Amino acid sequence: MRPSVGFIRARWLLVIALISTALGWIATVITNRLSLPTPALPFTALITLGIVVLAVLLLGFRVRSWRNGNRERALNPILAARTLVLAQASAYAGALLLGWHLGVLIDALAATFYGASAALLGLPAALMGGSAVMIVVGLVVERFCRIPPEDGADSADGLPRGT
Repeated sequence: MRPSVGFIRARWLLVIALISTALGWIATVITNRLSLPTPALPFTALITLGIVVLAVLLLGFRVRSWRNGNRERALNPILAARTLVLAQASAYAGALLLGWHLGVLIDALAATFYGASAALLGLPAALMGGSAVMIVVGLVVERFCRIPPEDGADSADGLPRGT
């Protein structure tokens, strides 16, 4: 079954991560050769990633609650659409950050073979973990925003909904 139009395909996330891995590695090599700081986010960025993840989850739980039948409060359709877009943006940003910091980590691993401190590995690894959480939460909340097909309802083209 193909996903509905407008939903994230894992293939795109992989492509984004691979391209940003190459770019992150190239940028790290260039900045290290020019004796500039490594182009990685600081540890405090994990706090920001955590706040983004919490915001996406809270909005996603609200949409999921409404979708699962808790209709005490009306759900604003604009809020639901914005939640979907935020979840997708979170997944794409997570893939970009994951790839970039994987490139930084690859260069740091190479540097540890030449005697550099293994402490260089902590920052990119932690940021990759936070980025992976962003991707997972984005994909999960995106699934929260899918409307299940109605039982026995046919679409305009004669096919059952959801196929």
